[in-house]
Amino acid sequence: MAATKSENTVDLFAEARSAQIKDQLGRPASGTVKVVAPAKVNLFLGIGPRRADGYHDAVNIMHAVNLHDVLYMQVKEGLGEEQGLTVQVRTSAREGLAPLDVPPQDNLVYRAIMRLAERLGRTQRETIEVHLEKHIPAQAGLGGGSSDAAAALVGAARLWDVPGDHPALEEVARSLGSDVAFFLHGGCACFGGAGELFEQALAPMKKQLVLIKPDEGVSTAAAYRAFDECPQLVDAALEQTARQAAQAQEVPLFNNLAPAAERLLPLLADVRVWTCAQPGVEDVLLCGSGSTTFAVCVDFDAACRLSASARQRGWWARTTAFGSVKAAVMSRG
Repeated sequence: MAATKSENTVDLFAEARSAQIKDQLGRPASGTVKVVAPAKVNLFLGIGPRRADGYHDAVNIMHAVNLHDVLYMQVKEGLGEEQGLTVQVRTSAREGLAPLDVPPQDNLVYRAIMRLAERLGRTQRETIEVHLEKHIPAQAGLGGGSSDAAAALVGAARLWDVPGDHPALEEVARSLGSDVAFFLHGGCACFGGAGELFEQALAPMKKQLVLIKPDEGVSTAAAYRAFDECPQLVDAALEQTARQAAQAQEVPLFNNLAPAAERLLPLLADVRVWTCAQPGVEDVLLCGSGSTTFAVCVDFDAACRLSASARQRGWWARTTAFGSVKAAVMSRG
């Protein structure tokens, strides 16, 4: 769908503001930080029955991939509200993505920074400006919003000279959502509880993969409701195999939320069947509640062919690789 005039105006305004905080070489200007926010895929997602508190126990083994958003963050002391912190978030879309249709105060980046300031007892009058460059599609199961929140925590901590391993970052990350804490660790890691409690790190792998997403998205809340109507629980032996894995490549690919997502959006089953039939594909799995399917490929050439074929069918597709990256400051002005 073509962007509207107002969306283009917002995008151009964000571009202009970004230019003010980057030098001609693309590095952050003085007083700013550049933070990367990687995407993830779920190698193993085992959802348990709904608990009394409305959440589900989960075994969630996630792996970072080399597709990422970028945050440019700048702090200005003495500006903003009469007392306390002001956060300004502007976004621009890349990779042919539609602009985010989210009010700034509802963006996880905004909430992450405000909540970290509250946790640290920070009351200085200051403004943090954030320019968020989106490369990860929304409603894709790739954790873009969660990763942006983790990156905002890391960037704010650096601007405030707070150690990167301060426990407040992990505490705030867990309070924001089940995937946010993962991006503070990166690489490959297993999380338990409702998916927010770190259990162990696994050795990452370096295989090539392709991310394939149709235009339609799947609401995570709707996927869980559909799961509760007809839960397909994980086999105990399979869960044990996943928990005992020390390396990412040892993890059996599994997602018992996928059947519920496919009932909500049958096109996902078509994507899965088509992708499995393509040459050079080793394994295929829906990421989280969707709507991205990822395909592990035998090599880079096979991944490129698959990505091109998927785009010819009208789907968003990107060739990438598993990585060890996490939400991290790449440079500081």
